[in-house]
Amino acid sequence: MACCFEIIKTFSVFVFGIQLVFGVFRWIYQNVIGPKFLKPINLREFGSWALVTGATDGIGRQFAKSLAERGFNIILVSRTLPKLQEVANEISQSFNVETKVIAVDFTSGPEIYDQIKKQIAGIEIGVLVNNVGMFYGAPQYFLDLSDLDKSIQEIIRCNVTSVPMMCSLVLPQMVERKRGLIINISSVTSVIPYPNGALYSASKAFVGKFSNDLAAEYEHQGITIQALITGSVGTKMTRLKGGTLATPTPRQYVESALRFVGYAGYTTGYLPHSIMQQFLVQFMHFVAPSYTKKLISKSLRAARVKLFLKDDK
Repeated sequence: MACCFEIIKTFSVFVFGIQLVFGVFRWIYQNVIGPKFLKPINLREFGSWALVTGATDGIGRQFAKSLAERGFNIILVSRTLPKLQEVANEISQSFNVETKVIAVDFTSGPEIYDQIKKQIAGIEIGVLVNNVGMFYGAPQYFLDLSDLDKSIQEIIRCNVTSVPMMCSLVLPQMVERKRGLIINISSVTSVIPYPNGALYSASKAFVGKFSNDLAAEYEHQGITIQALITGSVGTKMTRLKGGTLATPTPRQYVESALRFVGYAGYTTGYLPHSIMQQFLVQFMHFVAPSYTKKLISKSLRAARVKLFLKDDK
């Protein structure tokens, strides 16, 4: 009997060791070797147009500009028409590409998708960036959300419903051509404890899960689907100042994320964030989950107070 236990123990240690080695190598390949040292994927092979939702600010605006810089014509989809026109003019003048704007409110009902479908009919969309999203404005207890019922509906429509609906509009033509790229913007909050942001983080967890499974369904049909688990980026939504190693500017982040295409399907898209997420946050949560939740909750409460004080000035 003792001999059997020794065999089982040795075999278990061996299997664990193999999994650990392959896991570390996969992480290094996806986050360092591929994006940093191998040739970037030629994105133009996916098609001639790129569609970006939430395209007037932050990460979405930068995706539109970075893709235009690579020669894509750009469809900008967002809520405010004057801002859309401003970004479209900037892109067309700076990069000499065609632009098209579609003004819709993603917190509205399903009728907006009929409008989008009509306006993109006949356009070869090679890249879809599902970036549109909304947060509370500051970390909040769930029951303290302003107009709770309305907040629930708007966040689900904007952060959750928009992703599969936009995929349903664009994916059929990609499958027909057997090529296409879909980038869905999730959040690091979906994979770590995030009290005071429960609804937001849960909505972003949907994006990651949907992207992973959709990628498995369509990878053999030439479709690349990537979920970006974004960390801190200096945008209006985060109210953070970018330009540091931990908090890049939108341009720094997007240029890095585009290098990850084809090498990692579920990724932060930015090496410092990958290190922080994998080796610091998730390791801490594995070793001391209760302490990690308390630590994050405390930091979010402090951030909430800081934001409210800033707004009162």
